[in-house]
Amino acid sequence: MQRWRGYDAAPGGWGRAVVTIGVFDGVHTGHQQTIGHAVQRARELGLPAVVLTFDPHPSEVVRPGSHPAMLTSPQRKAELLEGLGVDVLCVQPFTLDFSKLDANRFVHDVLVENLHAALVVVGENFRFGHRAAGDVELLAKLGRTFGFAVESAPLVTGDGTVYSSTYVRACVDAGDVAAAAAVLGRPHRLEGVVVRGDQRGREIGFPTANLMVARYAAVPADGVYAAWLVRGNERLPAAVSIGTNPTFSGQDRRVEAYVLDFSGDLYGERLALDFVSHLRPTLKFDGVDALVEAIHDDVARTRAALGVPA
Repeated sequence: MQRWRGYDAAPGGWGRAVVTIGVFDGVHTGHQQTIGHAVQRARELGLPAVVLTFDPHPSEVVRPGSHPAMLTSPQRKAELLEGLGVDVLCVQPFTLDFSKLDANRFVHDVLVENLHAALVVVGENFRFGHRAAGDVELLAKLGRTFGFAVESAPLVTGDGTVYSSTYVRACVDAGDVAAAAAVLGRPHRLEGVVVRGDQRGREIGFPTANLMVARYAAVPADGVYAAWLVRGNERLPAAVSIGTNPTFSGQDRRVEAYVLDFSGDLYGERLALDFVSHLRPTLKFDGVDALVEAIHDDVARTRAALGVPA
């Protein structure tokens, strides 16, 4: 998959393409349907499939301080898009000036002059241009003017809920990682580098990997979770605690993973956690013995949730 920084990075001699547009944070099943439709049509037409996405999140530029929690890192998003068969990932820097492009100019400058769209595939609720003034109907009208077709993909729903990144964030924020996984089509993933913590886990027989995550990462609600720790090509079972460690009057919110049946040093490694199920809320215990007993139970429940034998 080719990666371009900005729509004007299209190489000289770039021909026609099938283009789909969106932030696509999470690359959830709704996104997958839209992107999959674009890839399928690109194959039928013998053209490359291009995903146009944006960085940083448009909300932060239009309304500073409103940056949403991010479900996927830029690298993870690129990996997921490549797995869907996308030929080109075009990441457009979203600046204040870019946000002021009106709908007509967005279509002319981006889709026509640079990306050479023959077909544009978007979700049926797609909006574009300054103040999101453009919709699918206007896009189709402009397509007839500039010589490209437009196809819209229907929204994906489940139990009456429209699948969206906002909904997935709400699930993660509530600790309902199972519901998030149902929309994503895979477990919610949190990535970070292992840093040194207080090492209290080691002192009580449960050494943990303390994960330092990105600033806007979508961290699940405080609690204990069963998860898979992803280390390169390895998937290791882990009981993950998120919170301030109230038993020891902690102040900093942390993501700490006790990796089952593992001995070794993970410091400095970049790892990922795929969250499978929520086990219990964060609790304050009346001492170390009660905490250790609870952790033993957490480990047993993690094994059960992940299907890992003792």
